[in-house]
Amino acid sequence: MTALASMKFTTQSHETPAGEPSPSRRYCLITPCRDEAQYARRTIESVLNQSVPPALWLIVDDGSKDDTPKILAEYAARVPWIKVITRTDRGDRKLGGGVIDAFYSGYDTIRPDDFDYVCKFDLDLDIPRSYFEGLMQRMEANPRIGTASGKPYMELNGRLVPEVCGDENSVGMIKFYRTTCFTQIGGFVRELMWDGIDCHRCRMLGWIAVSWDDADIRFTHLRPMGTSHKNWWTGRVRHGVGQWFMGTSPAYLLSSAMFRMLKPPVLLGSTAMVWGYIRSAFQRKPRYGDAAFRQFLRRYQWACLIGGKRRATESLNAAQQSVWNPPVVNR
Repeated sequence: MTALASMKFTTQSHETPAGEPSPSRRYCLITPCRDEAQYARRTIESVLNQSVPPALWLIVDDGSKDDTPKILAEYAARVPWIKVITRTDRGDRKLGGGVIDAFYSGYDTIRPDDFDYVCKFDLDLDIPRSYFEGLMQRMEANPRIGTASGKPYMELNGRLVPEVCGDENSVGMIKFYRTTCFTQIGGFVRELMWDGIDCHRCRMLGWIAVSWDDADIRFTHLRPMGTSHKNWWTGRVRHGVGQWFMGTSPAYLLSSAMFRMLKPPVLLGSTAMVWGYIRSAFQRKPRYGDAAFRQFLRRYQWACLIGGKRRATESLNAAQQSVWNPPVVNR
């Protein structure tokens, strides 16, 4: 067991002005990163500025070759709740499962029950000061919300442009989870589309997954989603491959591609996504092994196509309330 794993974190209760104990807001950030020197300082400073800071921030350096280790060491030396874990260089970014392998290099050193929330948090973000406080307030108001996020915006030609992401998912670069929910769904799978599979598994178990486009929790994604570590085409092809793996139906994939046709990069992104899906089908690539999950997913997707995603999600969330049975945490 590592030194971090042997540390004991105790939950403290705070008193409200009325004398009632306030909800515990202990959260742990876990950040897989590789070669993020360009964005690291801006991201770290935005976390240091949070109105409710994390109890612990584990930053997993996944073999960086730039100045990322130097920057991380600088902040870890002066911020007691920032801890750095270093993984050996495996030669290149391993997409999909690789980032989750790095995430678990951090997650496996904590006792999840010591925290009320856990967040997979990338090192290329600029978040507003009340970001995490705002999420926790929303989740305290609805105990069924298992995972949540704000909406990402990207800087394009001097202005902020929203990235395409549905309200029914928390976004992959900043997945904020109630720890009980994360434990119950079995965490992340170590494959492409890990950040879609998790939200559908939440709904299977009666939890709500959601993201909001509210001003106090909008954030800047400094590296636009889907660009990959190479280019737009590679990133969007990878998304199509991931949709195949998750079990998405052809009809839903084509509908999604048509919806994104006029989003940056215009036409190219949708074409690449469809190509990744079709190529995976012809190559008979494996799919996510849980047949019940794939059936659940396709029923939901057909409901989205027939009645619209918002209506389908609201209906499903209402129906799934009967199966919601969160585990009890004893601290």
